[in-house]
Amino acid sequence: MSSELHLTIYTDGGARGNPGPAGIGVVVYNQDQEMIMQHKEYIGEATNNIAEYTAVLRALELVKDLQPHSIHFFLDSELVVKQLNKEYKVKNKDLGKIFIRIWNLQQQFTAVSFEHIPRAQNKLADALVNQALDEV
Repeated sequence: MSSELHLTIYTDGGARGNPGPAGIGVVVYNQDQEMIMQHKEYIGEATNNIAEYTAVLRALELVKDLQPHSIHFFLDSELVVKQLNKEYKVKNKDLGKIFIRIWNLQQQFTAVSFEHIPRAQNKLADALVNQALDEV
């Protein structure tokens, strides 16, 4: 019997200036709520939304080799969650390019979901964003 890996991922992205210097934060937990990965990265000049999308994309790239059965994302950007859940259209062409990359990567997993949470529940991912920006 194979064990199925279920991941919970908190992502955040932010830009100082919007657009401005931007960073991302990713925190990954397994089904036992054990943190198995953290990632922070400076992504250059970007908008807040580009950073939010890039965090989700990078998270999918980071966990791909773990071959999780399902991934449940938590983000504090309601706009990005609604776009990824296809409740809102993606009108910005730069966001659209990242949306397509996320969509294509999602196909490798049985289930991927996106849920909006208050910023207060996303403190670790937010802290990683700020660490990435402070290190530049």
